[in-house]
This record gives sequence, structure tokens and C-alpha cells, in this order.
Amino acid sequence: MSSDESQNAASSERRDAVREKAQQVKARQSRARAIRRTTLVTLGVAVIAAVAVVVTWTVSSSATKPMADPSNVSGGFVVTGVSGTGVPSAENGAGSAEATPAPTGDAAATEAEPTPTATPTEAPAVDIRVYVDYLSSGSRDFQVANVKQLSKWVDTGAATLTYYPVAMLTAKSNGTKYSLRAAAAAACVAQNSPEYFFAFNNALLTQQPGVDSDGLSDSELADLAQAVGVDGPKVVRTCIESQSYTSWVKTATEQALEELPDSGGVALTATPMILVNGTQYVGKIDDPKEFAQFVLTVASDSYYKATPTPTVTPAP
Repeated sequence: MSSDESQNAASSERRDAVREKAQQVKARQSRARAIRRTTLVTLGVAVIAAVAVVVTWTVSSSATKPMADPSNVSGGFVVTGVSGTGVPSAENGAGSAEATPAPTGDAAATEAEPTPTATPTEAPAVDIRVYVDYLSSGSRDFQVANVKQLSKWVDTGAATLTYYPVAMLTAKSNGTKYSLRAAAAAACVAQNSPEYFFAFNNALLTQQPGVDSDGLSDSELADLAQAVGVDGPKVVRTCIESQSYTSWVKTATEQALEELPDSGGVALTATPMILVNGTQYVGKIDDPKEFAQFVLTVASDSYYKATPTPTVTPAP
């Protein structure tokens, strides 16, 4: 074989070897790219699955978390009993109040006029609404001063009493959000043991911690509810310690700050705010006589406005 032929054969072998090596490198690179794609796809699926799990858990937790559903207007709790307050009920003859809002009209004047005569009517119960923040000293002062006569009015049916727990002072408890948690605890009692709501409400106010203190812990709030004698103490404790109604309290507070229900555009500006038949009380919050007189006056006005026009009886 000539030297030219030998050189051509060697060159051909070298080209084949280079080509084969290039194909091997290309194959390795293709496999590496495939592995990277598979890894990225796997990681992407794992991330999506993790996000889906988190979202599902969050939604399901929110869905199963109990929410307050007050039976009366916009978050207020109607007092249905005074059990546990330590204030004797009207049934046993104790717990006197300064005044009872039940005007009856002037019977003597009616008898002096044989014709026309007015048809007697029963005075309607007075509607008393109280907006409270359980860290507000004014809310405490009003409760302490008026608890006896409020109890009597509720007991005798002379008034309907509704409390609206709000959380305006949430930032005034060293970061523990006591105002918010106390209002949520009141909602727990109102929903699970309504007969003892007034007693728990009274205990929260009369045993109120100081502003800028930590306030009571959730466990201590549950202890306080148990101390007033709530029904189903375990259920109430779970509700309080899990802060089941804090979101509801936030919403109720925001709504009150915008506009109070059935108030003609009045908004909550401070606590306590007391409305009697829709009229705001602006007198001394720690003077039960002044408040009783205000309630009696409003009740009298409502009574006479609601009294039917006298009918003329023909003389025989």
C-alpha cells in the first residue's frame, strides 16, 4: 500500500473517531437536558401540590371556624336573663331601681271628662342599646352605676336591653389585644350560654383590667366565664381559648364606626354609647338617677306618641 493510501485511511479513522466521540458527547448532553427538564417538572408539580395543600387547609379552617351569628341587629346581644350577676331578681322582691319606665297616663284627668274617653293601652317596653368596650373605664362606670336598675327593667319586662361589644381599644393592652379578645369572649358566652351573657358582661366590666396593661389571658377569660356559672363551660372555654369570634368582632367594630344600625346615620365615636328608643343619652354615665329619669322621659314621650286618638262616645 502506498503512503498516500495509508495517510487517507488514517485520516478517515480519525474522522470516524471524532464523529463517534461527538455523538457520544451530544447523547450525554441530551440525557442531561432531559434529566433537568424532568427534575424541573417534578419540582414544579411538588410546589403546586404544596400550595394547593396550604390553600385547602386555610379555606377549610376558615370554613369550619365558628362565626358569631347574632339573632338581633348587627352584632348586638339581647339580655335574656340576669342569672349569675349577684343582683336579686324582681321576682323575689329585691333589686329596686330608681324609676321604672312604664308611664300610664293621668287617670284622674280621664275620669273627669265623661266624653270623649281614651282607650287605655299598655306602655311598650323601652329599647336600651349599650355599646361597650371592655377596656373602657366609661363602660365600666356605666355598668357599675346602673346594673341594679337595668336588671330590674329586664326582669319586669319594662325594657329590652341589648349590648354591642366592640374593640376600639385593642391597641391599649401591650400587644395582647385584650379589648378584641374580651369582646370575642363575650360573643362566645352570648352564643353558647345566653342566659349568662349579662352576668359575664357585668363581670368583664366590674373586674376590668387597667388600660395599657396585658389584661386577662384567654384562659383567665374562660375561668371568669366559668365562675359566673355559664352552661356548657367546656364548650365556652374552647370557644374563648381558640378566639373563635375575633374576626367577627373586628367586622362589627368597623361597621359601628361607619354607622350604627337604625340610627339615622349616627356612628360610634366613643364607648359607652347608650341609645334609648334611638335617642342618645348624653348625661352622666355614673349617675343612675339621671339615667333613670332620661329613660322615663323617653318612655313617656314614646307612650303618648303611640296612644291612639281618643274616640267620642255619644251621650245617651
